[in-house]
Amino acid sequence: MRDVLAAWRPVIDEEIERLLPRETGADYATSFFGPPTYDYDATAIQHALSDPVWALLDRGGKRWRAVVCCLLIEGFGADPHDYLPYACIPEILHNGTIIVDDVEDGATMRRGESALHHEFGTDVALNAGNAMYFFPLKIVSRDPADLAAETRLAIYEMLMHELNRTHLGQGMDIHWHNQQAIEISEKQYLEMCACKTGCLGRIVARLATILTDQPEEVEHHAARYAELMSIAFQIGDDILDVETATEAGGAFGKGVGNDVREGKKTLMAIHAAREADPERAARLEELLWADENSTEEIAEVIAIFEETDSVAYARECALDIAAEARDHLAELDLADEPAENLADFTRFVVERDV
Repeated sequence: MRDVLAAWRPVIDEEIERLLPRETGADYATSFFGPPTYDYDATAIQHALSDPVWALLDRGGKRWRAVVCCLLIEGFGADPHDYLPYACIPEILHNGTIIVDDVEDGATMRRGESALHHEFGTDVALNAGNAMYFFPLKIVSRDPADLAAETRLAIYEMLMHELNRTHLGQGMDIHWHNQQAIEISEKQYLEMCACKTGCLGRIVARLATILTDQPEEVEHHAARYAELMSIAFQIGDDILDVETATEAGGAFGKGVGNDVREGKKTLMAIHAAREADPERAARLEELLWADENSTEEIAEVIAIFEETDSVAYARECALDIAAEARDHLAELDLADEPAENLADFTRFVVERDV
């Protein structure tokens, strides 16, 4: 799967850069957003939008959402290159959510560097992140693939539904973050993932099915595949954060053990709070609630996870969810190579090491 991602990433980045150039000016603003009422400030647009967006994009990221959209389009028998602007929509949305989430979570690092609100200021970061929520709607209105009016309407309605649900997920996550006690059920945690992360996955799949005019049943299985894969990805991401901190052997930098520093109520934390004895469960809640954590305290949280086998438990859950995603994928009549790559991706999201 890494080879597939590596092959597609420059194609996706080139298309994103065409949609949102690194160097913008008044001519770009006029061509994309319409003529100014009075006068665009090209310098302000550059420094407040393009610079922070590309500062984040240039740090990395796998672009897997755009790639999965392209693989699904290819699997349905169409040429994904004809729909590249649409495939970039979930990638643009995802990076917008990252910027806003980091502000809301009080994150210090993102992809090995300072979070954007530390580098550019909270005001610039929030504005850039919010702009990336709305930018994809402009792609649809410009209609680069000459779609039928009813197809564009279906995309609009789908985006509005799924994006509203992402904010349900983020709202749950924020509320839990603001509570010391870990009182969340696993089903509530999975629902949060299904909304916050899964809805972006659903956008990926539903875009591919709408663009290729698939029937409702096909759209359902494709969306469920992508939703489940996204949930598995989120759990895998949480596991990776803990394992990276463990491998650091106590030499935790600001980018290591971030979930502990931010007090996130992950599946591992929920499981550990349930399985640990009351004293250790209370200590876990205390550590995750703290404004700051020392390296020793991060190690103590991880030790509680290990005592309760919570990392192994979370991995088994992620593997089960990934297997369920493959069951839905099997219901789709896809070309062999894209289908194989899409199935491989459900394993990659859990087993990856970066």
